[in-house]
Amino acid sequence: MEAVGVAFVELVKCVSAPIVECVKYHKGINKYMATLKKRLNELNSQNADIEARKNVDLVSGETVVKEEVKLWLERIKNINDEIKITEEKVEKVKFFSRVDLGKSVARKIEEVKELYESGRKLLESSLVIPLPERGDPLPTITIEGRETTFERKIQEIWESLIDDGVTKIGVYGMGGIGKTTALEHINNMILENKDKFDSVIWVTVSKDSDLTNLQEKIAHKLGLDISKEVDQKTREGKLYKQFNTKRKYVLILDDLWYAHSLKEVGIPEPENGCKLVLTTRSRDVCNKMSCKPIFQIEFLSEDDAMDLFLETVGRDVLSIGNLEKTLKEIVQQCAGLPLAVVTIAKSLKGTVNLYEWEIALEKLKKCTKGSESDAIIERLKFSYDRLNDKRLQDCLLYCALYPEDYEIDRALLIEHLIVEEIIEESNTRQYQIKEGQAMLAKLVNLCLLNNVDKYARYVKMHDLVRDMALRITSESPRFLVKAGLGLKTIPNEENWKGDTLKVSLMDNNIYDIPPSFEPPKCRKLSTLLLCKNTLRSISDNFFLHMKGLCVLDLSYTRIANLPESVSNLVNLTALLLKRCEELKYVPSLAKLKRLRKLDFFETGVIEVPHGMEMLVKLRYLDFSLCRLEFMPDGVLRKLVNLQYLSLMFLSTTPRIKGEDLACLRNLETFHVLIDDINNYNVCVKSLENRGLTNYIFICQSQFSQEYLSWIVHSSGGDKFVYLRECKLSESILLPEDVEKLRIEKCNVKVSRLYELVPFNVTTKLRCLEIKHCQLTEYLFSCLYSYNSRLLQNLERLDLDKLSNLNGLFETEKFGSPQLGFFSSLRYLRIHYCNNLKKLFILDNASIPSLEEIFIKKCNQLEELISSTKSDDEDQNQEKGGTDHHAIDLPKLRSLHLSRLPKLHRIPFIAKSLQDVCIYDCPNLKRIDPLLDRERCPPLQYVRIDRNIWRSLQWDYTDAKNFVQSFMDPDGYSGSEEVEELEGEKGGGEENEEEEKEGRKRKEEKGKTRELKEEINEQGEEEREEKEVEGEGEEEEEREQKEEEGEGEEEDKEREKKEEGEGEGEGKEEKEEQSEEEGETEDERKQREGEEEEQSEGEGETEEEGEEEEKEEKEAEEGEREAKKEKREQRAGEGIEKK
Repeated sequence: MEAVGVAFVELVKCVSAPIVECVKYHKGINKYMATLKKRLNELNSQNADIEARKNVDLVSGETVVKEEVKLWLERIKNINDEIKITEEKVEKVKFFSRVDLGKSVARKIEEVKELYESGRKLLESSLVIPLPERGDPLPTITIEGRETTFERKIQEIWESLIDDGVTKIGVYGMGGIGKTTALEHINNMILENKDKFDSVIWVTVSKDSDLTNLQEKIAHKLGLDISKEVDQKTREGKLYKQFNTKRKYVLILDDLWYAHSLKEVGIPEPENGCKLVLTTRSRDVCNKMSCKPIFQIEFLSEDDAMDLFLETVGRDVLSIGNLEKTLKEIVQQCAGLPLAVVTIAKSLKGTVNLYEWEIALEKLKKCTKGSESDAIIERLKFSYDRLNDKRLQDCLLYCALYPEDYEIDRALLIEHLIVEEIIEESNTRQYQIKEGQAMLAKLVNLCLLNNVDKYARYVKMHDLVRDMALRITSESPRFLVKAGLGLKTIPNEENWKGDTLKVSLMDNNIYDIPPSFEPPKCRKLSTLLLCKNTLRSISDNFFLHMKGLCVLDLSYTRIANLPESVSNLVNLTALLLKRCEELKYVPSLAKLKRLRKLDFFETGVIEVPHGMEMLVKLRYLDFSLCRLEFMPDGVLRKLVNLQYLSLMFLSTTPRIKGEDLACLRNLETFHVLIDDINNYNVCVKSLENRGLTNYIFICQSQFSQEYLSWIVHSSGGDKFVYLRECKLSESILLPEDVEKLRIEKCNVKVSRLYELVPFNVTTKLRCLEIKHCQLTEYLFSCLYSYNSRLLQNLERLDLDKLSNLNGLFETEKFGSPQLGFFSSLRYLRIHYCNNLKKLFILDNASIPSLEEIFIKKCNQLEELISSTKSDDEDQNQEKGGTDHHAIDLPKLRSLHLSRLPKLHRIPFIAKSLQDVCIYDCPNLKRIDPLLDRERCPPLQYVRIDRNIWRSLQWDYTDAKNFVQSFMDPDGYSGSEEVEELEGEKGGGEENEEEEKEGRKRKEEKGKTRELKEEINEQGEEEREEKEVEGEGEEEEEREQKEEEGEGEEEDKEREKKEEGEGEGEGKEEKEEQSEEEGETEDERKQREGEEEEQSEGEGETEEEGEEEEKEEKEAEEGEREAKKEKREQRAGEGIEKK
């Protein structure tokens, strides 16, 4: 019998579950619909945020909206249409269709929630991506005075380029003749003439480029990654497809050595305004590529060569007595070759002694013997010889170790020059970096190196200069350079000469160095560069005869185990293993006592190599993004010469002891990830007064590898402190020179943040970000306002989700700010600070540097920046008093205000304003002196929602028309909508009343249906309503009150709570978040209560005010009685039908 009973219970469960489910949807359809509307309103507000952000981020011709953003916006449009149809169905739904429709509404709620979450993630990153740029303007030399033959040739090329009948142009001539220079001028002319072409794509091909290499270079310029595609046809297809997304482009292939089939490369035949221009040393290449016309760049005439020489060296040399004859002969020795003219002129710049000029002439005459190509190289070597600085010469020769036309990262190059000791040893690392920058600048000024980009982050060698350097290093000092050639095996042993000093095999496809390979007998070898290969293994005997090796670079390889023989490289000064992600084993380093740099950045090592404590000369140590499981005690304190130390472990198991750090007296750069606030304080205390030039302190238990890598790279040279998910119950330490401070999701135990965070010492703070700190009410003490140094360097202030924030300063009026207060603030962002009423109160002051303001979802915010000036102190200068109490923001360019229900004024004068976005600010009635003034700012884009626009009061009609002309025609505030609203002039209040009455009728209709359902199944509804919104006991009490016939106040309370149900589904997430942040139960309840009050306050933004509500109340009471009778009558009819 017991078994039968259990089976019966299970049967009842199986049968009743679907019935209960159906009843839930049948009875809860109206509540589901109310929740859906609430969610949809939130989604549409988010949609407006994304639209506004998108329009700000979009730069014509430079950026394009991400495809995922386009898809999301399209889904928002579709979901609105679908919900509109669903709403109409719900209003007309038949009794037996309610279940299916209820399920459909529930699904729509989930879909809207999913879209909202997707939108939140979109807002966390950029909504646009940069277009493959139109092209970068390139530096060129302009010769003042008469038009030269070279300039006429450039003009001929340009005229052919803009000829609709020309699609392919060839330019040929010998190396150094000026082909690239001519095309650099063409490049700039394309960018200047935007009506002719949309973009220019510049690809430097180089001598060693095969088809695969050429495809990858073109793909890189198109923003396409095809490096993992092995199949040639696939690569070809992807390139072809990418080209077809572009219009009216000019593709420049510079320094093309061999003819290629455009189809095989993946380049469409130029048409519809697209053009191909190539430069080559051979006319045959132009012919084979079907170029027409073909231009030859010829040698400079004697007069043109003299003009170029004087333009480069400086025309003041003409004042040197008796120089004219010598000068003319030197120019003749350049043989009309522009590269030779420029480099030789640069090398002689500043020479004022006639005898030096004569000696230079004699040396040049010796260089001109031999073949034509040899003569060119020798002329360039003349400039190399005149450097008269062995370190500069070594620096130039070192650049030849990189592949041809390689864009060399300046910062990484300087690091290599330091470990190679080309930059001489110094007491400080920063001095060495500056010395390296100065060396590279000299070589650029002498035209022996070229800057690649306008920020001078990369440099490159002209291929003839590289040929000259390789010729020098083919004998003494001897280099073996086979970089970027696509090698799959290591060069055979006859390439390894006994006196070889440096070997570069970087950027190839070498897979392994097998035991069968004879160990090279290169006892003088000092540098071996094997980086950027697919290298997986190295035979143990490979290093057998390399006892003099100083620099071993295996970065960006796939090696898993270093050979044991590395332990015997006793002269090694640098072991570079950056991003060897598969590396697990490193042999003992105990014998490598001369080691100065050890780079394990983002490797797979999990333990500190044996013998680390013996590396007392070590100056650079990087363990960032490694998963070290153990840091032996006392290792760090023995590395007393460390200047650079990065310990951003992905695993935070190793603890860093303060006494270890205190021993590092020479430390200049320090990066560390710490899992405990107390340990953080110990680290900061240990390094105080150390004068670090760069540091990153991150306090959190764990980060993802990608996120941590992003933080390390984005921090740049900042002095950065990041506290995340920490329990801040006691005072923390901050370095006095901290420049960037971010506090996020911390469990702050006090309401005044300054009691824990010593802002009073941070006089150099440039960026302050505080997010998700719930209990924070004030950031700064009022006493700070009298410290003029405190915030004078602050450039960025970003506050987000500080739900209890009352103000920046503890007191509302903290007195006149001192000179320099907020004088550097450029960016201000305040989001979700619902208690905040005013940001700043300033006395006779402005914020002179402020450029961007973004304020969103601050429910209590009334004023952004207000003045304490009295009325009699501020005389109006313009009509209507538009400048009354106005704050001058002379550099403000962007102003974005959204969801600020109590904001009533914007007291700014912003003469540089370009971008304005205002929506959901129902209390804003005037927009002076910001836009409503006699002379409007230079606007470019305006977006104001139609309700605000309709309610705005204007003093200047011309200003109103001017602003309207910039409003977005496609958005919710477009000019067409505004015109429509203008057509409603005089009937606005009546229309609003009609809309309000319509809403009331819908609400009453919904209540009628709900009441009928309540009469049918009162008891069952209590449980179902809890399932719909999770209201629990509160819902029960509400139902009981309704049964007992509670009056109007209970009905109103119910309506408000139903409106607030939309906010309830996040309760569990908030509880989980509060547990993670360490909140007590009382604190959580207090916070939730405050948030409920705030969310209820949001629903009141549509009301017209207390006075209007009182006037309507009497009329509503009469209507309510009549409607109540109708409800009861209809409910009775429903029961009879059922």
